[in-house]
Amino acid sequence: MVAQHVARDADIASVASLIADPTRAAVLTALLDGRALAAGELARLAGVTPATASAHLSRLLDGGLVTVASQGRHRYYRLTGPEVAEVLEVLARISPRPAVRSLRQSRQARLLEEARTCYDHLAGRAGVRLLAALVDAGYLVGQDAYELTGSGETALSELGVDVAAARASRRRFAPACLDWTERRPHLAGALGAAITQALLERDWYRHGASRRVLEPTELGRKGLAAMFSGKELTCSTPVTQARE
Repeated sequence: MVAQHVARDADIASVASLIADPTRAAVLTALLDGRALAAGELARLAGVTPATASAHLSRLLDGGLVTVASQGRHRYYRLTGPEVAEVLEVLARISPRPAVRSLRQSRQARLLEEARTCYDHLAGRAGVRLLAALVDAGYLVGQDAYELTGSGETALSELGVDVAAARASRRRFAPACLDWTERRPHLAGALGAAITQALLERDWYRHGASRRVLEPTELGRKGLAAMFSGKELTCSTPVTQARE
């Protein structure tokens, strides 16, 4: 049988091979909250030596999946952009869940399912509920990609969201992102990131002790309930109680 040439629009195999290595996958996952990490911290999180982590980071840099910035003697790595995060989230949706073997792992999984960052926007149960509340309130219209209504722009501006800057961003404005734990969409894009930033700046959410975890404050629970007519958008235990 004569082999046939297969036309390709992009060399996806080279990118897939970079992600396929367990150490590189662990490094990329550690960077999924959008913040930069030093090489030594990435080595610890991936469970490898600094030299091994350095070799893998070099390959990820060459492949365009991460960027690096130097501060003094340290080099800090982050994902190249939201597109890389989107690919990793899609892979997470079709990948098997790791077995939970300890109480600590069980608690970590529960916290990630409740509220976490998906690169730079709110995900998990809290993110799904927030998007549903925005749609139900008439603040967003659409399905796979959303647009703000007049009342929505007013409400989000009062929350502290810079809507104009989000519109001017080169990113998609307000796409839906299928949540890999909830199997329902949360809000992504420039608007999703701007809302999450406003929630953090208002101290309605705080970064948790574990990477990617976001935890609501008592102030945030009350603020969101007031904004959405008493709807419960967060878990019942705020961060101020969870850390006692």
